[in-house]
Amino acid sequence: MSEEKTTIEIIAPSVEEAVERGLADLGLPEDEVDVEVLDSGSRGLFGLGGRQVRVRISVKNSITSQNTTSTSSTSSIPSNTSVKENNLMNSDPDDVLNQTEQVVSELLHKMKVTAQVSAHYGDVDEDGRQPIFVDIRGSDLGILIGRKAEILNALQYIVNLMLGKQLEHWVQVIVDVEGYRARRERQIRQMASRMADQAIKTGKRQILEPMPASERRLVHLELRNHPDVATQSIGEEPSRKVTISPK
Repeated sequence: MSEEKTTIEIIAPSVEEAVERGLADLGLPEDEVDVEVLDSGSRGLFGLGGRQVRVRISVKNSITSQNTTSTSSTSSIPSNTSVKENNLMNSDPDDVLNQTEQVVSELLHKMKVTAQVSAHYGDVDEDGRQPIFVDIRGSDLGILIGRKAEILNALQYIVNLMLGKQLEHWVQVIVDVEGYRARRERQIRQMASRMADQAIKTGKRQILEPMPASERRLVHLELRNHPDVATQSIGEEPSRKVTISPK
């Protein structure tokens, strides 16, 4: 029974993103979990229509000693991610941005899509990571988004793969088209506030539609300091959802 409570499965475009989402859901640091890749996925044509990876993340039964953590972490996925992030810090920032723009532009050219591409660094998060944001602008770019952002997420996946291979270390790249992700974030935050009001008014728990880990995290963040409601993620991927309950 305890195994069910401490093990989750995440489906995402890449192993790194799956690990990141799982850690966010569990609220744990990287050295307190074990990671198992169940399905390495497939890319598909230009990264579109491919199969996403599936990763199982399990909470360790006991925290290893500091010596064990420092000496054995070289074989773990989280440790490799940290090493790659350190390599990114040692790279020329402008050169990395230029290469990112070039990779995205080449992909769009192969897809016969005309658009303007710009890249910039985002804010450093609580884990010390600094993602690269890519903004694609142009006319009639809905084809790059797709239903529930499926095409956009696939495009982002292949960009991460290509750039990581080119730089020889992993870089987190977040690709957006005409501000779609920013609009979606605003929609989710507004929805979270409305459902919180509904939970308070009715006195009943509100259950949101299934959404990916990145969007569930937005709901948790939006309501984490709310004095009258509490949030919780329930279910299993890909149908995992957030509940909002009155306190």
